Amino acid sequence: MTRPDPTVHRDTPGRADERPPGDAGAPTGPPVGPGGAAALPPVDPADVEVLTEQLGRPPRGVVAVAARCVCGRPLVVRTLPRLDDGTPFPTTYYLTSPQAVAAVSAVEASGVMKELTARLAEDDELAAGHRRAHEAYLADREALGHVPEIAGISAGGMPHRVKCLHVLVAHALAAGPGVNPVGDETLARVADRWRPDRCTC
Repeated sequence: MTRPDPTVHRDTPGRADERPPGDAGAPTGPPVGPGGAAALPPVDPADVEVLTEQLGRPPRGVVAVAARCVCGRPLVVRTLPRLDDGTPFPTTYYLTSPQAVAAVSAVEASGVMKELTARLAEDDELAAGHRRAHEAYLADREALGHVPEIAGISAGGMPHRVKCLHVLVAHALAAGPGVNPVGDETLARVADRWRPDRCTC
């Protein structure tokens, strides 16, 4: 199963969880608020080259590589909450590794998102962890700048449902174990196909 067309807006204009940092345009966007991304060093041109290869287009709004394969290639990027064309972009952490994307897509195709969403209503611990992940995601995005159109909206369906496992896995890889429980669980589900500690690039 392939990821949905990331250029298509769904729900409302600021809620296209899977719109990628890759699209025609400049490789990075401008800072969006006082401080924010301005304090971050520019993305290494070698990483931009790899990201362009992975995404099939130049990346947009990327301010950092948030997680890497053991071989050093990007796995996850951190993106600005407003792209250089002014578009609000809620997906702070975006999974770029084609091998990881394929593994997660296979899990999504099994219908597990519906199962996980149902579990949120039954498992208080999982629901609390999903809400904490939502709050952590919002805090990380706010550190890059405030965008009113997406205030309170994180990504991946958080905090009430599971909408996109790619987003939740990206957050889990960027933040480390224990921050995004659904992302951590998905990583365990795909371990037979892909693992962050084993290069498959």
